[in-house]
Amino acid sequence: MSKIIKKVTIEVPHRISGFFEIVDEINGVKIKDPERIGSRGAGFCVNAVGKTEIISQVLDKNNEFELEIYINGNKLNQKAETTYFIVNYVKKFFRKSYKIEINHFFDLPVGCGYGGSGSGALGTIFGLDYLLNLGLSYREKGKIAHIAEVVNRTGLGTVCGQLNGGMGILKDPGYPCVYMRINPPKNLRIMCGSFGIIHTKSILTDPILSLRIKEAGKKALNKLIIDPNVKTFINASIEFVKNTEILEILELPRINELINDLNKLNIIGASMNQLGRSVYAICREKNEKEVLDVLESYKPDIEVYTTSIHDSKSIKLKKK
Repeated sequence: MSKIIKKVTIEVPHRISGFFEIVDEINGVKIKDPERIGSRGAGFCVNAVGKTEIISQVLDKNNEFELEIYINGNKLNQKAETTYFIVNYVKKFFRKSYKIEINHFFDLPVGCGYGGSGSGALGTIFGLDYLLNLGLSYREKGKIAHIAEVVNRTGLGTVCGQLNGGMGILKDPGYPCVYMRINPPKNLRIMCGSFGIIHTKSILTDPILSLRIKEAGKKALNKLIIDPNVKTFINASIEFVKNTEILEILELPRINELINDLNKLNIIGASMNQLGRSVYAICREKNEKEVLDVLESYKPDIEVYTTSIHDSKSIKLKKK
């Protein structure tokens, strides 16, 4: 076995979705091509990131390919479904036999509505392309990350939002993305409280909730396209939560209580992360302390995070 030939770290911003419309059929017929499946909706990237560190070693010709995948230090391998899918998807491009170690580290909790799977998917494909000289175009890398999310039902449109950055609207489903930027005021703070995990797969496969999401997401999107600004975004997101009755269906009274408490303040607004047992509040810097006081009043049941909107669309690659 040779020495480490390359090591790279890819940083991709976390993303919060305010609302979405599942698009997995046309005229009642299920779409089979995962590239065309996706969502319409809106959300924003934040200045907290997922870091994907990849280390590769060239193996002797007689040795078989080896893969290890870790998330926040925990070895998961095949249980890290989206990452595992991507590696196997691109193995056909490998020119040599490798041992690959992939380490995902996330600033915000995984499974709580912060786009961790999308960040990890993009980090994996961008990192592998760089390390192993796969020769994939920017568009191809985004497509592979999107397909991995759709096939494994870990996301529908997060990758598209992360590739474009900032706050914006996904106007059409699938890949490549049709993305419309929203320009929020400067110096906004994003204050978050997370109660725990919701498995995205369980929501996307629930027929009743899926139908409600499709109907409420379409209504919210139409409202935001007519008047694309941050206040309309948060109002449409709040209405989406009410119209889907997601908090009642999933029995999440504490999230409902926290959203109501936050929206009593003089802030732009607060709603539920899609999808996670988490709440985000958008406020100006001068209101940060009062929002923080409300969030911290729910401790020890929640973890509190403070961040801001990430306006760049760059994916950072750090060579080592």
